Order: sequence, then structure tokens, then C-alpha cells
Amino acid sequence: MKIIIAPDKFKGSLTGMEFCETVERGLRKYSSNVEIINLPLADAGDGTIEVLNYYLDGEMISLEVHDPLHRKIKASYLYSKSKKTAYIEMAEASGIRLLKMNEANPMLTSTYGTGELIKDALERGVEHIILGIGGSATNDAGLGMARALGYRFFNQYKEELKGLGEDLIQLHSIDKSTVHPRLKEVKFEVACDVDNPLFGERGAAYIYSPQKGASSEMVLELDAGLQNFNEVVKAQYDIDLHEISGAGAAGGLGGGAMLFLKAMLSSGIDLIKKEANFNTHIKDADWIITGEGKLDKQTFSGKVIRGIIDSIDMQKLALFCAVVDLTEKEKQAINSDYIAETSVYAKNVDDSIKNAGKYLEQAVEEFAKNNL
Repeated sequence: MKIIIAPDKFKGSLTGMEFCETVERGLRKYSSNVEIINLPLADAGDGTIEVLNYYLDGEMISLEVHDPLHRKIKASYLYSKSKKTAYIEMAEASGIRLLKMNEANPMLTSTYGTGELIKDALERGVEHIILGIGGSATNDAGLGMARALGYRFFNQYKEELKGLGEDLIQLHSIDKSTVHPRLKEVKFEVACDVDNPLFGERGAAYIYSPQKGASSEMVLELDAGLQNFNEVVKAQYDIDLHEISGAGAAGGLGGGAMLFLKAMLSSGIDLIKKEANFNTHIKDADWIITGEGKLDKQTFSGKVIRGIIDSIDMQKLALFCAVVDLTEKEKQAINSDYIAETSVYAKNVDDSIKNAGKYLEQAVEEFAKNNL
């Protein structure tokens, strides 16, 4: 029998690797000759760097870059010299978590620091960069990132712009004559799980900039700026970014990455599955065991379990989650062969969180008794 263990984390309780180790321990109590392959997964959210490092066997590179308000900070990214691959999380340099509440202002913030991380990776000789773009503090369509990589932006008076959110409305021309020479040699993939267009009622400014400190007046100006950016891009490059799903992700960085980096946008879980060689490993598996902290309706929109279900053919699926918040009808719609709620073994919520591994192992032993 072959079993694949491919979980997300139990947020605040177990990492993906701890889940794998716990489940394997529970299974081996009942069968010593079962083949077990651990393939921890993530969806480009918290914990993705640790999961990717499991497959890339890299190192964390730390350097001084600029935060969203252009102050110097230390930020890190994952670098695999052997695979010539880097995973860069834009929130490390351009994330909302780097700002105090009263500092958040997408008119004044920039993705420049993200560009500095990319530049460092380019100069180390990488051939593949995976860019995670969740948690941004910005609405600059990637102008700041591009400036760090050698692009220059000008207003109608030929004055150079800094690449802030407020500069989008003034943008008149883009100069790429001094762009980093290695940009065109590198494959860029962006982990993007939203389909928002660049501007408009479902665009970057209207949907996300209020969470980043924008007033209602700022939202209107930022949206107009994104429209102006798109017009300049259409005029110079004959590309309509607004037509591309996901261009509005991370304050327009989705569209900016497509333009400035020639990046492909993919779902986070699909990118991680590719690095894990997931679809090849599961071909002859009997069971795929997965799980996450809470199984609910959100699980099926771009999350790890959704990604696993999309890959399954004839394999049986077992889900182990701390909390299952689904109706019986919703459970049946999953087409899972086994669902366990580990918190039923706990005294209360605190106990469930504190002893998540213990209760997961109990649930796995119950499964193993009847299925191995």
C-alpha cells in the first residue's frame, strides 16, 4: 500500500512537516510495510517558505532593503543555489505588517524593496523566481519594484517619478533602457489566488486599498491612476493589462509583474504542487491524506485541499482537520472517503490547540485500524 501525506499547516499548532511526522507515526503503529511519502504543501500564505525549502533545500538570504515607506530594513528570501531558484515573498519588504496603523497610506507606499530582493537574486545567478504577492501595503502597480530593477518612469514634463501610488496618475512614459540585463534570462512565476482586474469596481484600488489606509478620495485617485497606467502601457507596449485576470492583485503588482518581469500568474497551490512534483508522486497511491486547521467553505477556493482534489484520479482521500465547519451535504460534495475532526478528542479549544499533535495521532490511529 502506498500513502501520500500532503497537508497544509494547522495554523498556530502544527507545521506541515509536523503533521506529516505525526500522521506517519500513527500509521506505522498498524502497518510497518506501508510505503509513505511526505509532501507538505502550502498555498503561498504563511509557512510557504518552510514548505518550499523542503523541496528546494536552500538557504535564507538576508539583506538591507527599503520598506514600503522607503526606510531601511532587513528582509529575507529563500535561495537554492543547486536549483538556481529563489522564492521571494513581497510582504517581507513591501508588506502591510511592516507599517504601524497610522502609517498605512497606499498613495505613499512603494514595492521598491521587493525589487531590491529580486535584484539580489538575479545577481546570484538564479534562473527561476517564484514571487508570492500576498499581504501588500501598496497600490503602485509594481512601479517601485520596477524602479529597483532599472526601469524609469516620467511625467509629461520629463520629470522622473519615484514609483509611489500617487505617481500612477502622473505617469506619461516608461523607459527601459537601463533595465537589469538578467531580467530577460529568468523565468518568473507569481503566486496569485485572486482574479481582480486592474481597475474598476472589482479592481485593486476599490477592493483592497481601503485595507491599506486609503480614504474614499484616495480610492478614486488610485483607481484613476491605475487606469492611466494601463493607458500608458497600451500606448507603449500594445498590452491591455486590464483584460488579464489577476492584474489587480497586490495593488496592481499582478499586472506589473506581467509587464515588467514577463511573469506568469498561477495559483499558489499549483506552484507548490509543481515544485513538489505532486502529480507524479500520487499516480499509484492508494490513499492521499491531507488536512488543515479548519475545513469550511473557504477551503475550496484556491486552498491546499482544493488543489489536491483537483489532482486526484482513482486515489482515496482522507481529511484530518482540527475543526470541520460543513453541513453533511457540503461534506458529501467533497467526494472524500474519510473525514476526521481531531478537536472532538480535546476538552476545549485551548486543549485542542495546545495538544493538536496528540489528537491528530489519535484520529490517525482510528483511521489506520479500519483502513490499513
